[in-house]
Order: sequence, then structure tokens, then C-alpha cells
Amino acid sequence: MGSWKKEDGNCEWIHGPVIVGAGPSGLAVSACLKQNGVPFLILERSNCIASLWQEKTYHRLKLHLPSQFCQLPFLSFPEDFPKYPTKHQFISYMESYATYFSIQPRFKQTVERAEFDGFWRVRTQDFEYFSRWLIVATGENAEPVVPEIQGIENFQGPVIHTSVYKSGSEFRNQRVLVVGCGNSGMEVSLDLCRYNATPHMVVRNSIHILPREVLGISTFAIAMASGGRKLGPIELKNATGKTPVLDVGALSQIKSGKIKVTEGVTEITKNGAKFMDGQGKEFDSIILATGYKSNVSNWLKDTGFFTKDGMPKTTFPNGWRGENGLYAVGFTRRGLVGTSWDAVNIAGDIADRWRIINGGKNSCGSKIFFKDRQEK
Repeated sequence: MGSWKKEDGNCEWIHGPVIVGAGPSGLAVSACLKQNGVPFLILERSNCIASLWQEKTYHRLKLHLPSQFCQLPFLSFPEDFPKYPTKHQFISYMESYATYFSIQPRFKQTVERAEFDGFWRVRTQDFEYFSRWLIVATGENAEPVVPEIQGIENFQGPVIHTSVYKSGSEFRNQRVLVVGCGNSGMEVSLDLCRYNATPHMVVRNSIHILPREVLGISTFAIAMASGGRKLGPIELKNATGKTPVLDVGALSQIKSGKIKVTEGVTEITKNGAKFMDGQGKEFDSIILATGYKSNVSNWLKDTGFFTKDGMPKTTFPNGWRGENGLYAVGFTRRGLVGTSWDAVNIAGDIADRWRIINGGKNSCGSKIFFKDRQEK
């Protein structure tokens, strides 16, 4: 939409912004642009929206926060959804969201390089796009983090990252080393217990474990209502740099001994692992619950806006706008609440510039408008 193609067919001028990534962040900013009458093009390396959720999450995953804190702008969850929607419910919500706002990403377009040269040049494996604006929507969790562990290449059993873990049924009755004790490590360990596996979870440093709810009220909601006292998951994450664990049952399994807790790994052997306390244990499988990272530094030419780790140097709430028409959505470390904040701000800023360029009119020739929430 809103583009011009050269005759050779391998490059295209986009009148609105180019958005990289069709996950929740890309969808949110697309909807906000749509509401402002600004055309856009959204590029996605996979063949579906929200590919992380659809392709790299385990079956039992549910949202860690109540649904009202996980909605994208201008469209609520269905009324019959539970307080904590399942993975499949959240995917269906995002698919409905894309349909509702007529968001049509261009799939199988992997951005290999983007740079500013008077305008933005965005190159994929087989095409090049040009635009005044570039919105980075690949988020904090674009690529799995795979740590280097001495000897891991010698292990004779399977070694997988949680990005390919689906269910504990594949590890029934096994001794499993789970490297990582964040939300993924805890939930995978809990899932393994349900299939009579024996998970040994590696805990190298202290971790913050919060109950998901207190007297039926979510910890996150309490933190929001308290005016940001440092007791909620986001406050702890910002203060320590680590995501706290919202307990959904793993803690009781640790107390009962069904989930074993071990010290840091010093070496992986062909049939097990050695630990910092000098002990060694045998394992059938290893699961790396070591999280994800940004991949922006792999493809965005240095702009001074992002760190070498692919995160905006300016923190929330001002990390959504760079220079020369560069924007970032989904890097706030505040979940989907932060994503929505970014999306609304970015769309409003671009709409103002679009209005100047186009004499106060949107792409359809009418005045810029902003629909009321849930207008149908």
C-alpha cells in the first residue's frame, strides 16, 4: 500500500514508514498508523504474524499478566477469554487484530541491512525498499541466546533451546538438566514434572520470585495501583536488569524436591554435567532456558541510537524515537503495556510529519482522523 515500483521490479519507494517485524509490536504500530490515515509497509522474515508466539513457544504457555495489561491499542480481548489467556488464545487475538485493521505484512522478507542515506534504504534477500521513516519492531526477543558451555559439544543426548521445546511428553521419565531459572526455566521444569521427568534447574545467582497473584489480585495490578513502588515485576526488572519470576506452581515443586536446584555448571560431559560444588550428575537431555536477545545490531547500520546489544540507549519513556525518521517499538522492557505506549507515540509523531508533507490530508485524501477505541 502507498508505494511506487521501479520498472526493474527489485526496488520500491514506500510513501509511509517501513516497519520491520510483524509481531505484537509491528501489529500495534501498524494499527495506530492506520487509525491516523498513514500508509505503511510491514516486513516479516517468517511466513506468519507473531512468529515467536506461533513457532517458538511451548504448548502450556499462558500470558503472565492479566489480559487487560496485554491488549494492543484499539481492540480488547474477547469477553469470553480467561484472565490469563493461553498461547493459542493470544495468537487468535493477534490474527483477529491483523484482520480487523487490514494489516497485510509482506512475508518471507528478511531484512539484511538498513541504513540512512538521505532516506532509509532497507534491503532484504531479494528486494530493496526506500522510505522517509524506518520503524524497528523486531523487539527484545528476536533471537535465542545460546550460551557457550565447556564440553557441551560432547554431550551424547539431545541439547535444545526452549525456542524448540513444546511439551514434557518428549522427555517422559528422563533426567533433564535445565540451564536457566527465569520464567521459561521455571515453567519448563514444572511441565517436565507432569511427565514424571526429573528436572535439575541451574541457578547461578539469586533470583526474584513473585507470586503471580496476591489474594486473587495480580502482582502487576497491585504494583500499578501502588504508583510504581518497587514491588512489581517491571520495577524489579528495571532495578536489577533481570526479569523476576512470576510463580505459577514451580516453587511448590522445588520445595517438595520434584524440581532439583543445582549450582552453576562448570563442564558438560558426554553423559552429564559437573557443577561448581565439585559434584557430577548424569542426564539424558539438556534444555537451554537462556532467553532471547535483540538482533538489531545484525542488520541496522550504526545510527548511535541502539547499543551494541540492540537496545535503545535512551530508556523508557523516551526510547521510541531516534534521528532521521528512525523509531523503535517494543524495546521498553515493560511488556505489551510499553509496546502500546510506543506505538501510539510513534504513529502520532509520523502522522504529524505526514500531515505537513501532504498538506493536512491522509493517504485517502481526507483529513487526518483518529477513531475512538473499539469503534466498529
